[in-house]
Amino acid sequence: MTDTAIGSTDIKATQKSVTGPFSRFEWMVSLRYLRARRREGFISIIAGFSFAGIMLGVATLIIVMAVMNGFRTELLDKILGLNGHIMVRALGTNVSDFDAVAEAMRKVDGVVRVAPLVEGQVMASSSSNAAGAFVRGMRASDIAGLGSVSQNLIAGTLADFDTSGGVALGSRLAAALRVNIGDQVTLLSPRGAVTPFGTAPRVRAYSVQAVFEIGMSEYDSSVMFMGLKEAQQYFRTGNGVTALEVMVEEPDQVNEFVVPVAQAAGPLLRVWTWQQTNQSFFSALQVERNVMFLILTLILLVAALNIVSGLIMLVKDKGRDIAVLRTMGASRGAVMRIFFIAGASIGVLGTLAGFALGTAFCANIETLRQGLSALVGTELFSPEVYFLSRMPAEMDPSEVASVVIMALVLSFGATLYPAWRAASLDPVEALRYE
Repeated sequence: MTDTAIGSTDIKATQKSVTGPFSRFEWMVSLRYLRARRREGFISIIAGFSFAGIMLGVATLIIVMAVMNGFRTELLDKILGLNGHIMVRALGTNVSDFDAVAEAMRKVDGVVRVAPLVEGQVMASSSSNAAGAFVRGMRASDIAGLGSVSQNLIAGTLADFDTSGGVALGSRLAAALRVNIGDQVTLLSPRGAVTPFGTAPRVRAYSVQAVFEIGMSEYDSSVMFMGLKEAQQYFRTGNGVTALEVMVEEPDQVNEFVVPVAQAAGPLLRVWTWQQTNQSFFSALQVERNVMFLILTLILLVAALNIVSGLIMLVKDKGRDIAVLRTMGASRGAVMRIFFIAGASIGVLGTLAGFALGTAFCANIETLRQGLSALVGTELFSPEVYFLSRMPAEMDPSEVASVVIMALVLSFGATLYPAWRAASLDPVEALRYE
């Protein structure tokens, strides 16, 4: 074999390795097309807007989904932390012999705790104000099992709560009544003794023994605890209670416990789960979450369309360059990959930047909320409106992955038509009109 033949073979092999699929040459050309030049400034601006759109779209989706997940989780924790997963009641009367019924339900596999309680609505008043309240009469041992109350005391103590004759108030209720530890709170219930002149309301004063803060404004502003014996006397339930509160190991699978708990409770008692009680509320949250996801996905779609328009203008502007590349031996596939890399680079970088921005925002969302509240001089995310005292954010890895994959798919899909159009350009026609 001659030296000339050997040299020709080496050159062809080198060209083949350099111009292979997604080679360094294709990356160099595509990234060069993305650089800003004075003559192509408008195209660079469109690419910048496409990058910003995808970044903001991904970040917004991650933030909104995380906030809604955190909102649902926090509300669920607060609701289930104070209320039972299953409530057992008698129809039209009180539950008698409740200790025996509670013991039978404790034997059900998966039941963690059963607590008898007396519930009732009252008007609570102090020397300076009055407010409606919801009284829950429970034993001190059962209140200690409610971590949302016993572990969130901000004043006072629950020691000797069964015999002290005092009450425990939510922080917002105590603030509304303007009372502190040791102050007197008068409770008025319309269901009192029946007299010849009608029903006389029940009125009794209690001392404030403890103040708690659950973190959910609805509970902190309305719930009050007192000892079980004291509540039985005040609401005149005799030796019975109004309900039995059942806690299970897996609240999400609470329906699996309905039949065994109902069988243990007996035929005269009825069972309600937390899902039945709060079904409309959590269904509304789920619908809102799905609608927000669909609406915010439009941001990504608009950003993808910006990539399409930017690449089409780039193809028009680079028509002569494409023709030169084709006449020098570049294949249709190489041209298509060049413009695919250009568009996909915008999508990938925008997605990564949006992921980083969304993650950082979620990690510091409460700090940012407080800073914005101080900056604008008003309270953002008011507890009276949104129930919670702080803004929650809980990132679900599967949701974040789905957002990132969706953004990448849209970005890659947006580059296909402009890249195909560039590859289909006829070099002769492109050079003829230059």
